[in-house]
Amino acid sequence: MEINNVLQRELKDSWYVKYEEMSFPAVQKGWVLPPDRWKDFDPFILMAEDWFKRGTFSEHPHRGFQTITYVIDGRLEHTDNHGGHDILEAGDVQYMNAGWAALHAEEAVDNDIAHTLQLWLNLPKHQKNTPTTYQNVYIENVPTVSFDGGAVHVYSGNIEGLKGPIESVVPFTLTEISLSDGASYNLRLPENHNGFIYMLSGDVEFGHNQKSLKKTAVATLTYKENGIDTKESELRLKANARSKVLVYTGVPIKEEIVAYGPFVMNTMEEIKQAYTDYHSGLFSKKG
Repeated sequence: MEINNVLQRELKDSWYVKYEEMSFPAVQKGWVLPPDRWKDFDPFILMAEDWFKRGTFSEHPHRGFQTITYVIDGRLEHTDNHGGHDILEAGDVQYMNAGWAALHAEEAVDNDIAHTLQLWLNLPKHQKNTPTTYQNVYIENVPTVSFDGGAVHVYSGNIEGLKGPIESVVPFTLTEISLSDGASYNLRLPENHNGFIYMLSGDVEFGHNQKSLKKTAVATLTYKENGIDTKESELRLKANARSKVLVYTGVPIKEEIVAYGPFVMNTMEEIKQAYTDYHSGLFSKKG
C-alpha cells in the first residue's frame, strides 16, 4: 500500500522465538532468524540469541560474511587476531567484517552471564576476500533522535538525517526504538530494503494493519523489490505498553550461498578451502 506515493510497510511473517537450555558453559539459545530461511532474510543469514558463561565462544574462525553483535545484558569481552581487545556492555554493538580470515573470541566477563543477539550479514561473492575489520560501537556514542514519547538510536544507516557510526562493507540500517505506553512513531526506511524487527520488550502495533507483537516476537517486513535506495518507505509503530524494538534492513544480494560451520561462501569447494586455510595456520597470520 502507498500513501502519498510512499510505500507503507506491513508485517509479512511473524513468529515468537523458541528457546532451549544448553550445556554448560552455554546457558540458553534461541534462533531469532532460523538459518534454513536465509533466502527470505537476504542479505541477512541468521540471528541467534544467546545466554552464556565464559568458555562458550572461545577462539574460533570466520570467513565470507559480517556479524553484528548487540549486547542485551551482561558484559562481553572481545579479542581478535588483529590485536583487538575490548569489553562491551548493554546497548553496545560490535560490527565485524570477517572477510578473508577472522579469528576471534567472544566471552562473558568473570562470572557474568552474557546475553547477546548476533546477526550474520552476507557478503557478495566479490567481497568475501576483503580485509578483516572490527568496530566497537558504544551506546553513548550512538546518535539519537527524540520524539514525543520515545527515542530512536541510529547504529547504522541514515535515519532521521543522522548517520549511524557503523561502517559496514555491505550497507544496512540498524535502529533501536524505545516507546512509552501509547506513543506512536513512523520509521522511514529505503523502500528497496528487505528487513525484520525483533521485540526486546513490550507490546507494539505495526503497520496500518495494526498487527500487535510482544516481547521475543520476530517479523519480516514487506518491501519493494525493484525499488530504489533514495526513495523512502514508512513503518508505523504504536505502543500498547512501554516497549523497545530493534529494526534491521538491507538490500538483498541475491546470490546462492553455502553456510557450513563458521564459514559462509558461495560453493562447497570454497568452504573446503576455508577449512584448509584455517588448519594450515593462515588465519592466525592475518593479525
